[in-house]
Amino acid sequence: MPLNTEHEIHSRRRSRNVGLAAVLVGFIALVFGLTVVKVQQGDMMEAFDHQTRVSVLPAEPAEAEE
Repeated sequence: MPLNTEHEIHSRRRSRNVGLAAVLVGFIALVFGLTVVKVQQGDMMEAFDHQTRVSVLPAEPAEAEE
């Protein structure tokens, strides 16, 4: 029996490793995409509180008191 014969467990392990690699690449792509969107929309946010900047919002018309 040659030493380079692939056993069944090796093919199963390779299949699991490929699946895990695909999941990890998908997760990394998701985090990267969310980061890009957050950085692109970051000019609408204040420093550490993640609140929308009031100075950037359009002014609301003042209501007349009767």
